[in-house]
Amino acid sequence: MTTIHFANARLIDPEAGTDVLGNLTVKDGVILARDAKAPKGAAVVDCGGKCLAPGIVDLGVKIGEPGERHRESFGSAGAAAAAGGVTTIIARPDTHPAIDTPETLEFVTRRATEAPVRIRHMAALTKAREGREMTEIGFLRDAGAIAFSDVFRVSTDAKALGRAMTYARSLGALVVGHPQDPGLSAGSSATTGKFASLRGIPAVSPMAERMGLERDLALVEMTGVRYHADQITTAKALPALARAKAAGLDVTAGTSIHHLTLNEFDVGDYRTFFKVTPPLRSEPDRLAIVAAVADGTIDIISSMHTPADEESKRLPFEEAAPGAVALETFLPAAMRLYHAGHLDLPSLFRAMALNPANRLGLPQGRLTLGAPADLILFDPDAPFLMDRFKLRSKSKNTPFDGARMEGKVLATWVGGTRVFAAEE
Repeated sequence: MTTIHFANARLIDPEAGTDVLGNLTVKDGVILARDAKAPKGAAVVDCGGKCLAPGIVDLGVKIGEPGERHRESFGSAGAAAAAGGVTTIIARPDTHPAIDTPETLEFVTRRATEAPVRIRHMAALTKAREGREMTEIGFLRDAGAIAFSDVFRVSTDAKALGRAMTYARSLGALVVGHPQDPGLSAGSSATTGKFASLRGIPAVSPMAERMGLERDLALVEMTGVRYHADQITTAKALPALARAKAAGLDVTAGTSIHHLTLNEFDVGDYRTFFKVTPPLRSEPDRLAIVAAVADGTIDIISSMHTPADEESKRLPFEEAAPGAVALETFLPAAMRLYHAGHLDLPSLFRAMALNPANRLGLPQGRLTLGAPADLILFDPDAPFLMDRFKLRSKSKNTPFDGARMEGKVLATWVGGTRVFAAEE
């Protein structure tokens, strides 16, 4: 492998919390040096003062294989990720069938080699994600499962969930939960409030998220399992999360880029591209979640990339499939938080790259010497008009279609190999 010297770069270091001009040298796929002279024979990349940051580690990406390859394949997801600055995908197990056996996990692991970026898989916590009988967690972990989750299917059987958590704790496995009371949230498409009432959309109270989180945290306290809440989206859930962390529980939490940058009014006249799980929240909730990311109460920002075909979206709002694609829109959406002054770039990349890598025990997400050279070069100020038909994902269900955005990925490297360049 060649040696690459990145010169005149604005280095975004989430671990040091710095944003400074400097140089970075990469050799044999790892970071060799910072602010050193270019080694003899090195390929020099003049960054022109643009931002060089660790690639995004995206925890919670839906890929359609097996069962829904028409919505997203490993190839299309990988191409979209590379173009969006996502160098590591953590794929969800809500496939058809679910990733709940070592054989299914081995199949998707082989298929994932088609992608130009790194892909690791979560496996289901319970068989068929039905919340009753735990999967073979030990065998799945041996086969490469990086975490365990039933995603949006929330178990109502606390005893079965507690048993699965106890077994996961004995193996040191990470459990990813979806904080939501399934009874309250069943059939809902919006958040309770005046807007949902005026639109006649079935809605759920934000209290359902708090109740689901409180239940999960009680089980975490009982079992001692390592736990990550996939999406915290309401202010009412934050005190419980803060108490759990203060009590020393091994708990982290995430949120989605859509809940950080959109609110319930974006639904407008029943625009189904804005229908996500959980539903978009009020503006005070959005601002509370942004503040929770800034102060570290919420650790991780994810795309929660969920492809859906045209047929499943072009339906009445309450019948349409939830979810939005986000691998390519993740970075420009995050730049809205930067330009609004809510978060600086090191803080953003701490939540999008370093913290997810640390939680999953991965070496990515940092610019330290010896770290994998998974890097993105981007211009945080470059303006453009989002056109969903130019997205590399097979599905085009983005809520940002037609939006004026800022932030373009110029190039992406995985293990020191360039996998995307904007001129292409």
